[in-house]
Amino acid sequence: MLHLTKVAFGATSAEHLADRLRQRAAEGGMFLTTRYLPKRHEEVAGAGSLYWIIKHQLVARSPILHFGEADGGRVAIHLAPDLVLVQARPKRAHQGWRYLEHADAPADLGGDASGVENLPPALLGKLAELALL
Repeated sequence: MLHLTKVAFGATSAEHLADRLRQRAAEGGMFLTTRYLPKRHEEVAGAGSLYWIIKHQLVARSPILHFGEADGGRVAIHLAPDLVLVQARPKRAHQGWRYLEHADAPADLGGDASGVENLPPALLGKLAELALL
């Protein structure tokens, strides 16, 4: 399994990004456009995720549903509207998208007995910013 990483341009926190994604999904589907179809798209589609970088950290992911066509000959990366918080991990910003091997991907937050998924999103963002999660 393979994933992609992308900077969440303009997003100040995971909560801000989640709000933006919900708004875009309500307006008619959640997808991003890119100039070129990733060469390894078959390894990503339906199984991989787009990991979002905010303030030089991987903080969340959106499952990638499939790739399609967009206006102007561009490629659409269709995403699930869900934003899954992950254990924050430092990641330098970059333009466009980059591949992320599954073994190198951060684990999802929650799903264990820690109760971290019950924390307010603003507090989660601050803890991630301080690299405490």
